[in-house]
Amino acid sequence: MDKLKAMQTFVQIADHGSLTAAAGAMDSSLPAVVRSLAAFEAELGVRLFNRTTRRISLTDEGRRHLDSCRQLLNNLQEAEAALTADAAEPVGHLNITAPVQFGQMHVAPAITRFVQRYPQMRCSVLLYDRVVNLLEEGIDLGIRIGPLEDSTLVAQTIGHIRRVVVASPGYLQQAGQPAHPNDLLRANCVRRTGNNPSWGPFIDKGRPFSINVSGNLEFNQIAPAVEACAAGLGFGMFLSYQVAPYLATQQLQIVLEAFESPARPLSVVYPHARLLPTRTRVLVDWMREELKGFGS
Repeated sequence: MDKLKAMQTFVQIADHGSLTAAAGAMDSSLPAVVRSLAAFEAELGVRLFNRTTRRISLTDEGRRHLDSCRQLLNNLQEAEAALTADAAEPVGHLNITAPVQFGQMHVAPAITRFVQRYPQMRCSVLLYDRVVNLLEEGIDLGIRIGPLEDSTLVAQTIGHIRRVVVASPGYLQQAGQPAHPNDLLRANCVRRTGNNPSWGPFIDKGRPFSINVSGNLEFNQIAPAVEACAAGLGFGMFLSYQVAPYLATQQLQIVLEAFESPARPLSVVYPHARLLPTRTRVLVDWMREELKGFGS
């Protein structure tokens, strides 16, 4: 039995949730996948999956062994990549996804520079304001803001994104500096159309809370809401990258920093335990370098 191949097959079955899908992902036949799994279970002396005619699921032993197999495969991948990384020029096609506005502001320019540096690469950048299933939609790499819930993905945290309250210097001179989030209840707040009027969570003495703000202006997109705040119409709550250019030029100022909730992780994510081709590994390193500094 080829134990390395058996481990790869085991991980693919766990990641794809079926023998047939694993066979397709590995460009193998279903009988070959079944034989590999059976031989692996016989070698280990345990059943890795519970199988019925309708579904397959990991046993307790399978869940424990899955992490070990993933780690071993990743270690082997890293060792091989270390030998070839300097010699290999990335070639081929990659699909990359990111949130729309963050993608427009930061990911798209970074990928443009990547293709300029590696002209044999072809990249498709797909911007969505939804959680994309990388495996199901054929995505090689994603940029995520927020905690990662999908255990079939590898996430490398490269920074942090804050949720901040901002206002223009002119509006702060008129309305005064808020000392507590409750002060926003008496101020004009620029909001998103259709959104819950609740802003938060804020943190006060270790306890989270939200407030219901009001105002005379709302938008269904972030960009004009930021512009309105910069023009002095009121307070706004945004993700830090959305207002970064305005903070740099002092058109907006952050208030109530002491009450901010913990920053959200900014991560590069890609499918778990996949033997990454050089092009994907190079792009992961590229994006880590391009996006470093968030939350610093």
